[in-house]
Amino acid sequence: MKSIKDYVSLEQKFYEGILNRYDVLFEDILTSANVNDFKEIVIYATGSSLNAAYGALPFMNKCLDIPIRIEEPSIIKNYLPSVGNEVLNIAISQGGHSYSVIELVKMLQQQGKKVFVFTSELESPLAKASENIISMGMPVEEMPYVSAGYSVLILDLMLLSLKLAIKTGKLTSDDELNSLKQIQQVVNKMPEVIKSSEIWISKLETKLAIAKRIIFIGYGATYGVAREGETKITETVRISSWGKELEEYMHGPYLGLKNEDIILFIEPNGRLKERANLLKKFLNKYVTNVVTIYANEGSSLENDLQLAVNVPEEFTALFMTIPIHLMSYRLSKLKGIDLTVSAYPDFDQITASKI
Repeated sequence: MKSIKDYVSLEQKFYEGILNRYDVLFEDILTSANVNDFKEIVIYATGSSLNAAYGALPFMNKCLDIPIRIEEPSIIKNYLPSVGNEVLNIAISQGGHSYSVIELVKMLQQQGKKVFVFTSELESPLAKASENIISMGMPVEEMPYVSAGYSVLILDLMLLSLKLAIKTGKLTSDDELNSLKQIQQVVNKMPEVIKSSEIWISKLETKLAIAKRIIFIGYGATYGVAREGETKITETVRISSWGKELEEYMHGPYLGLKNEDIILFIEPNGRLKERANLLKKFLNKYVTNVVTIYANEGSSLENDLQLAVNVPEEFTALFMTIPIHLMSYRLSKLKGIDLTVSAYPDFDQITASKI
């Protein structure tokens, strides 16, 4: 079975494959949906797929300039089932076994709503229950703790929004080319991002290995990265972890900080950078380890990581999770946690969270 590290190393290959054929991948949604009639997009996802949607959200909104909501499938299915007719519904389940997503898709289809389903497993229970399936453009991820699939979903949603924006006349082909150049710049830099991330983790692994809690803070496109940090560290390292949006953390959760926390800022070098700097100024008075991952440059501090990818902030979710996923892999190895073996093999059997 491949590891998280193996899949991180494959992300560049998966990105390139999708860039070479995304017109084909999204042909169904672009031809069968009357996109000019949609006044809103709703994305239904949970777990890492939900985190990926938040990573793509700023770019999608910039392209389409319409309301885009991200919702938990179980909440919509059980408590808010009234979905409008002028909504482009997109449901995501990478493996295609998520009970809540499958049940939501069934409900929407019974209501006569069209819902487009992203999955990498085209023979999964979700795919079999769905009328409109879109391949994510990558093989099924063997590792149960997804990494490449999370990243690929961000790219899929970004490229889909580009195509939808062109079809609705909100962007031109020149706009598409400019965005593709930025994405290609990210793709070209990914081996260097992996290398610098591994060096950085080696430098900090002693501190990280004894951490009782790691708090990830992001904003904009890196809010999804912070959420994914919480998800992956909790799943694989099995310590307490938070993933917070910058202002969300400043409005209460900071009161629960402890000196021994490791606080990790995911800095896209974006419009809220100065707000983040003010928070760091406060935290440095009370916490020993406040560390920042920068998309580009921005620090001379020994423990910070500068990924040296100079792109607008809405593209940063495409690569800024790489050090987080590699961290989860390295720390799980240090703690002797075998990620190929379920910690609780009876969980799905009892809860039926996966079909």
